[in-house]
Amino acid sequence: MYSQKAIERIEIIQKKIEFIQNIIKEKGSPVQALEDEQNARAAILMHLTSIAEQFDKLLHNGELDILSHFDKQDIKGSYELRNFIAHDYEGVDLHIVEDVIRKRLPIISARIQSILTKYDQ
Repeated sequence: MYSQKAIERIEIIQKKIEFIQNIIKEKGSPVQALEDEQNARAAILMHLTSIAEQFDKLLHNGELDILSHFDKQDIKGSYELRNFIAHDYEGVDLHIVEDVIRKRLPIISARIQSILTKYDQ
């Protein structure tokens, strides 16, 4: 069905989402986490970068079956956000990051759970 490497990559994405959720839980909200410039914000941005890189690796390895479960805009948007983080760290719009955290990551996480549930059967 899916390659073992593809499953490993979406498991990494899921783990990074969980790390972000734990940071937010510890800080109380996405806004409070992103206000912590020294620690929480840096960690969240690095995890978002890692998520984008995993999607990019899936795409470049031709793992289209597994990518078909995700909204193309989520994949494209994650990579665009990664580019902003990498190339204009200080200029990253934190409102966009907050929106991604609140709205898109839960959807991506749910799709990963669905894939993994079917894969384990």
